[in-house]
Amino acid sequence: MEEKHLTRAILIGADTGEYDAESSMDELSELAKTAGAEELARVLQKREAYEPATVIGEGKLAEVKELCGSLGAELLIFDCELTASQIRNVEDETDVRVIDRTMLILDIFAGRAVSREGKLQVELAQLKYRLPRLMGIGASLSRLGGGIGTRGPGEKKLETDRRHIERRMYDIKSELAQLKNTRSVQRARREKSSIPVVALVGYTNSGKSALMNRILALTEKEEKTVFEKNMLFATLDTQQRSVVLDTNHQFILVDTVGFVSKLPHSLVEAFKATLEEVVYADLLVHVVDSAFENYDFQIEVTNKVLAEIGAGDKEKIMAYNKIDLVSEDDVVPQPGAENLFISAKYGEHIDGLLEKIKQHIFKDEVSACLLVPYSKGEVSSYLCEKSKVNTMEYREDGTYFEVELKAADYQRLKEYEVK
Repeated sequence: MEEKHLTRAILIGADTGEYDAESSMDELSELAKTAGAEELARVLQKREAYEPATVIGEGKLAEVKELCGSLGAELLIFDCELTASQIRNVEDETDVRVIDRTMLILDIFAGRAVSREGKLQVELAQLKYRLPRLMGIGASLSRLGGGIGTRGPGEKKLETDRRHIERRMYDIKSELAQLKNTRSVQRARREKSSIPVVALVGYTNSGKSALMNRILALTEKEEKTVFEKNMLFATLDTQQRSVVLDTNHQFILVDTVGFVSKLPHSLVEAFKATLEEVVYADLLVHVVDSAFENYDFQIEVTNKVLAEIGAGDKEKIMAYNKIDLVSEDDVVPQPGAENLFISAKYGEHIDGLLEKIKQHIFKDEVSACLLVPYSKGEVSSYLCEKSKVNTMEYREDGTYFEVELKAADYQRLKEYEVK
C-alpha cells in the first residue's frame, strides 16, 4: 500500500512573553502531526511584539528562507493568527505556502466533523476567518487589472466572493438556529423529567470519550459507546448518553469537544450552540491528562474557555486521568477543588467517581413514603413527573409512593407521609 505523503513543514513562533511559547509550539507540533504534516524544524524568536509585516524580523525571515531551501520545506506554519498581508509578505519572500494556527485547527476540524451540525459549525468558522482576509488577497489579484485606477478582475472577484460568503454565512446561521431550537425542545423535555446532566469537559486528548465509554461499560451500556482514539480532536460532536446507576438514579452524561490553547474565537463562537450543553449542565467533570508534563497549562486553558462560554462558575469535579502512566505523588492537584485520580483505560477509581457524581447531583434528595388521596390527582402527577419513583401502588385510600424527591418538594408534600 502506498504511503500517504506528509507535508514537509517548518513551525514558526514569536515569543512575546504573553504565554508559554515553548508549550504552545509543542502543541502546534501535535496539531501539525494531526493534520498530516511532518515537522522539519522549529523557529522561535524572542521579541517584544509581532513585527507588523511578517510577525518575525527581517533577519529571522531570511534565516527561514534559507532553511526552506536546505530542508525542502513545502509549508510554513505560524503559531499565531496572521493577516492576509502577513501571509502574502512571507510567501513572497520565501516562495513557500504559509498558514497560521487558526487555519490549521480549522482544517483538522473540517476533517473530523461528522454530524450535520458539526460540519455547519466548522464551515461557519472557516467563512468567518476568511471574510476579513479577502481584502489582502483581493489586492494582489487586482494587479491583473492593468493601468492605474482601472477596475481589475481581482476587485470584481473580491466583491463576488464577499457576497457569496455573506450569503452562505446567513444560510448556515439560519440552519444552526433551527438545530438549536430542536435541542432546546429536547432540553426542556429533559428538565421537565428532572433528569440531571453531567458534562465531561477538558483539553483535547485528555480521555473524555474513554471515560464516557468506561462509565457506560460499568452501567451495562457498552452498545452505546462513543468513538475514542489517542489523537487530538478525535470527537467534535457532542455525544449524550443516559446512565442508570445501581441505585436506580439516572442522569445524562455529555461528552464535549476538547479544548486547545488559543482556540480560534470564530470556532468558539460557532461551537457555542454545541457547548450550550456545558452551560446548562448540573455538574462538570473536568478530565485532566495527568501524564502530560504541563497539565497545569491545559487546566488553565480549559478554565479560560469555560469562562468564555459562561460556565466558569459551574460546580465541578477534577478527574486526573491516565494515572496508570504516572504516580499520584507526581501530580499536584488543584487546591480547594474536589480532586480524584482515575484511569479510564483500566477502570481505576471509576466507582469512586460515580459515587462523587451521585453525591453532587442527588445531594438534595430525600427518601419518603407518601400516600396521596385519589382526590389529589395533581400531586400524584407531580410526583410521577418530578421525582424518582421507586414504588407505586394503588391502595384503597389512595396511591402509595416510595420516592426520592427534592428537599423543597418533601417539605411541601410532608402531609402525605406515612411510615
